[in-house]
Amino acid sequence: MGLCSSKPRKAGGGSGRKEEVAVKKEEVEDGVGVSVKGDGYVELKEEPEGGEGGNPRKSGKKERDPEAGKRSPFFPFYSPSPAHYLFGKKTPGRSSPGNGSANATPKRGFRLPFPPPSPAKHIKAVLARRHGSVKPNEVSIPEGNEAEAGGARLVKSFGFSSNFGNKYELGDEVGRGHFGYTCVARFKKGELKGQQVAVKVIPKAKMTTAIAIEDVRREVKILRALTGHSNLVQFYDAYEDQENVYIVMELCEGGELLDRILSRGGKYPEEDAKTVMIQILSVVAFCHLQGVVHRDLKPENFLFSSKDEHSQLKAIDFGLSDFVRPDERLNDIVGSAYYVAPEVLHRSYSTEADVWSIGVIGYILLCGSRPFWARTESGIFRSVLKADPSFDEQPWPTLSPEARNFVKRLLNKDSRKRLTAAQALCHPWIRNSCDVKMPLDILIFRMMKSYMRSSSLRKAALRALAKTLTEDELHYMREQFQLLEPNKTGTISFENIKMALTKRATDAMKDSRVHDFLASLNALQYRRMDFEEFCASALSVYQLEALDRWEQHARCAYELFEKDGNRAIIIDELASELGLSPSVPVHAVLHDWIRHTDGKLSFLGFVKLLHGVSTRTLTKVQ
Repeated sequence: MGLCSSKPRKAGGGSGRKEEVAVKKEEVEDGVGVSVKGDGYVELKEEPEGGEGGNPRKSGKKERDPEAGKRSPFFPFYSPSPAHYLFGKKTPGRSSPGNGSANATPKRGFRLPFPPPSPAKHIKAVLARRHGSVKPNEVSIPEGNEAEAGGARLVKSFGFSSNFGNKYELGDEVGRGHFGYTCVARFKKGELKGQQVAVKVIPKAKMTTAIAIEDVRREVKILRALTGHSNLVQFYDAYEDQENVYIVMELCEGGELLDRILSRGGKYPEEDAKTVMIQILSVVAFCHLQGVVHRDLKPENFLFSSKDEHSQLKAIDFGLSDFVRPDERLNDIVGSAYYVAPEVLHRSYSTEADVWSIGVIGYILLCGSRPFWARTESGIFRSVLKADPSFDEQPWPTLSPEARNFVKRLLNKDSRKRLTAAQALCHPWIRNSCDVKMPLDILIFRMMKSYMRSSSLRKAALRALAKTLTEDELHYMREQFQLLEPNKTGTISFENIKMALTKRATDAMKDSRVHDFLASLNALQYRRMDFEEFCASALSVYQLEALDRWEQHARCAYELFEKDGNRAIIIDELASELGLSPSVPVHAVLHDWIRHTDGKLSFLGFVKLLHGVSTRTLTKVQ
């Protein structure tokens, strides 16, 4: 969210929901469909004020008066751009790129006769509709379930408890934004009598759209469901009355991670950065296992529980979060400009988008500069989509190679090649830290599902590839295998997997349907899987492709495959093995998979087999 200037902050509090508006896919005809505030944050989702759990923090209010920019602090980070003096500054009167602003991308009109559409397409009318502020002479275009005949009255009853005043004594306001405000409160009675909490107060009068109402409902549902992690802000309860919704949560008094970064001159030493990254990765891996994607990870959304230098970090603000089901892709664009993943702008993403945001945070922690920056909104998104972050400027040459590799693997633009949060905790830069506790990785269930549905030929290819894994890759596999609690013989069954998943489940899994993965692993009810086969089933070919030694991996695996029974294969037989339908032109698709000399699988065919035949590949051929 943008940095607040509406009123002084108390140390340690959280902001409210940012003045950002989620853009559904159907709401935008072309372009990426996002609008950016002058400080570089995407105006994406309208959300109630008060911060995650109402933790007092900078308010999310975005002032439109000219003085707002003067009052707001900005990152004093080093930027390699020659225009770093303009970092985060807002040009008065500029509402979108391409409107003749002096800050438009230099010479863009000379690059092509007709410049391509900006990825930061202006959506002022959409924002106005979502805010409920369409002028009388403007035509309001209905949005989804808001298009009710005759403008039916919105139902603002959530079913929350109505006895807030009986349990809590509301104190001073500590933050205010566009859509609500945050107060400190105290328990009136019971075991917690006198204990302070943070209360996010969301006036129902501000809920002028069905989307805004659903946002509040979903946030409370996620907060109520996600429990049991030490780096997650504690949720107490949600209440409502005729006027407001009250979200009661733990009060974090240690301030934002952003404040700590600024107090250290804009960056952290490597060892201190490791401590921060371990806590962030741990809680995000926990959320992903539950099937929850945060979608707005940034330094402002992590608070320290106390002012102590070594206090715990807490993830907050789930106002943009959502449940994501197995194999589901989300398409609404939400987040903050500098931290948004490329696939979010392409409107097809899942939990990997959070890992990209963590990579941006890691880059900032280690070098004090944002990896993607530009003078215009379009430039920010073009940079995210096209540019590669610099690792040549200071202080990167002085940092360890492991630290650079760690950040690079989180900032891979191909989400399939990006590390997961759990894998990042196994990275050589982090894994030797004494406080690393390995979480179960949601990725292994996705990979095992794909493996169990594969042909015998592809399984053989994957087993050959698994034999080439290095010690670094095997470390992750061993950790995950142990979490599935193999028996004394070192094998796992369907019951082991089911118990491991159930043991770590929260109520969030019911909505995200993570347990659906178990249906695809039913074959293990009748047999057991040893560690060698587990490695073959859980490895990601795309992630191995991202490594410099991929060619060596593939060649070595192909040699093993040749020795273990590569035989003459008829094209029709291969098509049957891969489950291609009769309507697919198999000769056109599979002809280059087989060596013409002996009819055996070629190296190219072997690599394609590792990936499997995708529908996208078949569509291109057809």
